[in-house]
Amino acid sequence: MSRIPHPEVDVDRQLTPGGVERARLRSAAAALTSLTAVAATTLVAGPAVAARSAIPCALPRTAAHHSLGVDTWNTAYPRPVRTLNAVMVFLSFPDSAPVSAPKDLATDYFPATSDFFARASYGKFRLKAHPQPDWVRMPKPSTAYRIQRDWDADRRTEYLRDAVTAADPTVDFSAYDIVYLVADPYAPGVDSDATKVVNFDRPLRVDGTDLKRVVTVFEQHPPDRNVLAHETGHVFDLPDLYHRPMDGKGDWDTYVGDWDVMGSQFGMAPDLFGWQKWKLGWLDRRQVACVATRGSTRLTLAPLSESPVRVGPGGVRLAVVRTSEDSAVAIEARDSAGNDRTTCTAGLLIYRVRSESASGTGPVEVLDTHPDSGACWEHSVYPALADAPLNVGETFTVPGDGIRIEATGRTRSGGWTVRVTP
Repeated sequence: MSRIPHPEVDVDRQLTPGGVERARLRSAAAALTSLTAVAATTLVAGPAVAARSAIPCALPRTAAHHSLGVDTWNTAYPRPVRTLNAVMVFLSFPDSAPVSAPKDLATDYFPATSDFFARASYGKFRLKAHPQPDWVRMPKPSTAYRIQRDWDADRRTEYLRDAVTAADPTVDFSAYDIVYLVADPYAPGVDSDATKVVNFDRPLRVDGTDLKRVVTVFEQHPPDRNVLAHETGHVFDLPDLYHRPMDGKGDWDTYVGDWDVMGSQFGMAPDLFGWQKWKLGWLDRRQVACVATRGSTRLTLAPLSESPVRVGPGGVRLAVVRTSEDSAVAIEARDSAGNDRTTCTAGLLIYRVRSESASGTGPVEVLDTHPDSGACWEHSVYPALADAPLNVGETFTVPGDGIRIEATGRTRSGGWTVRVTP
């Protein structure tokens, strides 16, 4: 059976001779010499931070890569419910003199990325960037690494080894939660399609801390919109929600269209799904309504973008109908505000969640309540799903599950009233 490779890369790490890991990177770099990059096919689940959830609609976290189970948290990843510090290391090459200063490249990503997460998390998470002021010189020309999207394992390993070794004298990696390695965008060997997260199969001990993953950035100047928000999402155990064709051809946006930055960084409505916010800890159990499996349930959903001050601590933002052990149907209200301010449609967005589906294989599927039409043809990444939300007065029955969802009205405060009949 063929498998779709994960867009992030997992890298095996071997110990230095004798198994000794010294405080500084000199010996760690020696260990990197023998790294072997492999395409990840499984996720080694870390210990849970809490007992299994008592919430009936909380799907279990599975061994799938970046599983969307929400009953426990994988502690191999930092949970973004506090301030996290990120270092940006800017890498130059002998075959190209940088034409931009590091501070200019830093402004391509910050504060925009921090602002994205501040809005998405309702202020619960702060991403604090620490751009390094000077270029770090790589020992080899950019063309020597043969940088590309599906990178040769040995070349990628060589790049990581050289980058971290070169940065070590001026960067204390123990002071940071996230590492961004930003290549000179004008170097001839840099391919912007190669930007991705690299995971170490086992943590690399550097400066007395475990370096578990890095974000390798090869973007143009200016970069693609929201690209760093997407890659940073992987650092927090979020999956790719786009469809990656087996042969690399065809449409990539058939699963979720514009509706989540993990589906498309170019989306008109790139805020994270309510389900992802639940996983990350930005929605608590009071804001998630588990719909009863019998009879009709009436509820009011606050728009996903609405500020906590207006919604209140008990305002419901996400409704969930459990459909099996590992799947559910979710309902949330999306409007043209916050991270979704450029969307051209609004309403009740309905989608399936599968916690056993791995990153890139469809863990979320937006359900199109208007399958015979599209919208936003000039700006949408996938117009067929741009008009997916249900509007007031409309009813939609989920195919295969028979769940009837009715958008019954709006409240004075902007909430959406809905009736759900499993």
